[in-house]
Amino acid sequence: MSVNGGSGIGRRQALGAAGMAACGVAALAACGGESKDRQAPGIKGKVIAKTADVPVGGGTVVKQYRIVVTQPSEGVFKAYGAACPHRGCAVSTPKDNVMICPCHGSEFDAVTGEATKGPATGKLVAYQVKVEGDGIVVV
Repeated sequence: MSVNGGSGIGRRQALGAAGMAACGVAALAACGGESKDRQAPGIKGKVIAKTADVPVGGGTVVKQYRIVVTQPSEGVFKAYGAACPHRGCAVSTPKDNVMICPCHGSEFDAVTGEATKGPATGKLVAYQVKVEGDGIVVV
């Protein structure tokens, strides 16, 4: 192998190719398994929903932030990232305290965000929220 421009590839090209291969493997791993979704940046302190828009035993999906807000029991509000940890599809609006991923049928508990039916095994990303007036705010 030549380092000074001969017919072989140089050290920089070899290192660059190895780096690209590692990135490709990481991307494929993220696509094929449980995702490690994190909280959306810049929403701390923002009103993400109105309490009147979140029915007891149900909830609402806030598409702007890709968050699902639930009210599992009267006056108790929870918020989760709407991305299914299996492949990242957006879960449905909660009904009877269950959120369903339309892509592969995973189900999640609206109280805990835990997967109750696979193929997803991870839980939804949780957000701490509080009620301020008639708004639900990320803490």
